[in-house]
Amino acid sequence: MLMVTAEQMQIDINTSKATLEEVVAGGDKLRKELEKLVQHVADEQKSYETAYQELEQERATLSRFDGQLKELEGVIRAKKKALVGADADLTKLDHAIQNLEKERKAAVHQVDSSEKNYEWILQEHDQFNRPGGKYDFRQCDMGKLREEVIELENKQKVQRKKVNYKVVNMIDDVEKRELSLQNMLETVLGDKKKIEQTIEELDRYKRDALQNTWTKVSKDFGDIFRELLPGNYAKLQPPEGLDMTEGLEVKVQLGMVWKQSLTELSGGQRSLIALSLIMALLQFKPAPMYILDEIDAALDLSHTQHIGHLFRTRFKGSQFIVVSLKEGLFTNANVLFRARFRDGTSIVERTASRSGSILYTEEGQEGRGGRRR
Repeated sequence: MLMVTAEQMQIDINTSKATLEEVVAGGDKLRKELEKLVQHVADEQKSYETAYQELEQERATLSRFDGQLKELEGVIRAKKKALVGADADLTKLDHAIQNLEKERKAAVHQVDSSEKNYEWILQEHDQFNRPGGKYDFRQCDMGKLREEVIELENKQKVQRKKVNYKVVNMIDDVEKRELSLQNMLETVLGDKKKIEQTIEELDRYKRDALQNTWTKVSKDFGDIFRELLPGNYAKLQPPEGLDMTEGLEVKVQLGMVWKQSLTELSGGQRSLIALSLIMALLQFKPAPMYILDEIDAALDLSHTQHIGHLFRTRFKGSQFIVVSLKEGLFTNANVLFRARFRDGTSIVERTASRSGSILYTEEGQEGRGGRRR
């Protein structure tokens, strides 16, 4: 649009220059005519002087010449007036040319600035003034557009006090912040995706670890229970309709019958179940030493023998310190410590029966009604 305006202004300048040349030519012509008239006046003046000498004979002729002279003087005044007007027009045209030149330079500068600020101008420059195109500016009425520009400038001046022009800068700041927040959001979403993937991997690893632990502990639990109570079996399994991550429950098989609840078992059987589960857990991640206090209190001799044998066979890399009153555990001990009352004093006797790492202490009593230690 600015380029078209500049081209139109160049055309106006060229037209003004042509008009100026015509006016100058007209002024020259008027000057020549004026010179001719002056020469003519001089000739007429000579004739007047000659005629004055012949005043008496040529009075009638002189009167006629006086009329002609007055007429010529009127023409001279009109020509002088026209010359003054031509000079004024010439001055106006000079000012107009100067103003148009300034406007042309401003338009050229604005065009250069617009081309630098808006890349689409250079990209679509070939479309300018193409007939029927969207940039066919030759169909525009430049005079009307100038009037609209002036009208819009006046409206702008009226609205200047009502409009906050700093909003543009504020919008730029907001857009920059929005872009920064979008970048941050993309980073957060990327981190969220990585975290979710990590959580999924951890959940999968946790489930695999839980599955492996459940499988190993359940198998050892059943095997240990079968050793402690031959002919029977126990296992860990999720409740019906639930997943293993939601919990496990103990299932016990006595003979060929699976018990529905642990309440159906005797106290000794429940003790063996608890001991089997604890030992299965300990076997999954063995410790170097275990201290057990009267774990066989509710068991008979056969069961205590099975427990002692289990300690010796399944936990060869660990040391057990067991407090017991049952002979079944004593026979499986590597070292036996006996605590007794003798003459009102507690004494400890050590007996090493075999090499190994199982230590037992026996609590004895002196006399009827004596106190266990």
